[in-house]
Amino acid sequence: MEITQLYRIYLSHPQITTDSRTIQPGSIFFALKGEKFNGNQFAAKALDDGCSYAVIDQPQYAAAGDNRYILVDNTLQTLQQLAHHHRQQTHIPVIQITGTNGKTTTKELIAAVLKKRHNVLYTQGNLNNHIGVPLTLLRLTTAHTVAVIETGANHPGEIQQLSNIVNPDYGIITNVGMAHLQGFGSLQGVIQTKGELYDKLRTNNGTIFIDAENNHLTTIAHNIKQITYGHTNSKPNLFVQGHVINCTPFLHFAWQLNGGTWNNVQTHIIGAYNLQNMLAAAAVGTTFGVTQQDITTALADYQPQNGRSLLTNTPDNTLIVDAYNANPTSMRAAIENFNQIKAPRRMAIIGDMGELGQNSPEAHQEIVNLLTQSDIENVWLVGPCFAETQHTFRQFKDIEQVKQTLRTEKPKGYTILIKGSHSTKLYQLPQLL
Repeated sequence: MEITQLYRIYLSHPQITTDSRTIQPGSIFFALKGEKFNGNQFAAKALDDGCSYAVIDQPQYAAAGDNRYILVDNTLQTLQQLAHHHRQQTHIPVIQITGTNGKTTTKELIAAVLKKRHNVLYTQGNLNNHIGVPLTLLRLTTAHTVAVIETGANHPGEIQQLSNIVNPDYGIITNVGMAHLQGFGSLQGVIQTKGELYDKLRTNNGTIFIDAENNHLTTIAHNIKQITYGHTNSKPNLFVQGHVINCTPFLHFAWQLNGGTWNNVQTHIIGAYNLQNMLAAAAVGTTFGVTQQDITTALADYQPQNGRSLLTNTPDNTLIVDAYNANPTSMRAAIENFNQIKAPRRMAIIGDMGELGQNSPEAHQEIVNLLTQSDIENVWLVGPCFAETQHTFRQFKDIEQVKQTLRTEKPKGYTILIKGSHSTKLYQLPQLL
């Protein structure tokens, strides 16, 4: 079936599902395949449960004579092509976001700001991959006035592929750093892959919002229209500039547009490293007609979600939970920020960083060295990667060993940083502390 034909069906049934367990009546089921599942096997069930059509790529799963089965060469590619075609029919500005760290937070901040004036479609949760991006685009309706699409990558060429689907008018690379090195091979591989967004915008005659202080980004941002942001007085003629007032522990900062009036923002987010994300959101907001007062209000009201920079007070401790993900860049930023927080007793529970390949031993040792130089009173390290480093801290094999220890040795009266890759499952600890 041609995409134009499928698109006409989609317009009559604009609800897409890829999970036969969560069927919406009248929707189109796309039978995706993975290493451990084959969606084609569930096409009949999806139709029985209320789907109007099932898109499959294995003909043996179609019932003879049943025109509700739509046979294609590759279900995933068809989903992506359909999403791209739909995006091309919608004449609203689309902003694409990527980066090593901060892309989800920046996406959430931008959406919060733009909501003050616009009906915003934006990526839900962390649906930023080859499946999540097309599913997000297929939620676009004529009611939306702007879209904010987050895109992630763990290997070369992935941002190029996603950018071709999204076809952005605007883009932001939050930063580039040491992450997913097992797939990228090196920091240069990360820069090159993230820079594929700039390549697409260059072709599209699009515009980038850029941290003017980031040399990795400015070096590859030639021949593209730029809207700049950064620290106060760091670069001349910044569109948006700002500086940290304090971080005890929530970020309190001031920002300014084109040398105008200063706006003070007391946020609910932890970490001086989030200043850049806040300034990016301010730059986007002003570009899309949101007033400075509304931008300031939106940034002040934003509450972090999904285990990112959350402050939790328990009867025994104050917890700074950043257990969604970790790489050397974000880990260093979190520890350095924690060192600046004034608290009578400080403790850190730090988990392994994943997907670093041959760089893993050196990267973990560098974090250990940073912790050794800090004045954090009590440090617990979790996971086999840290176990291979040279240190004098308390070492735990895994989360289960930590949980067992906490049953008899529960810390009390501490401010505790909890930071590690999602695979270390440190997000299970707050309820025990």
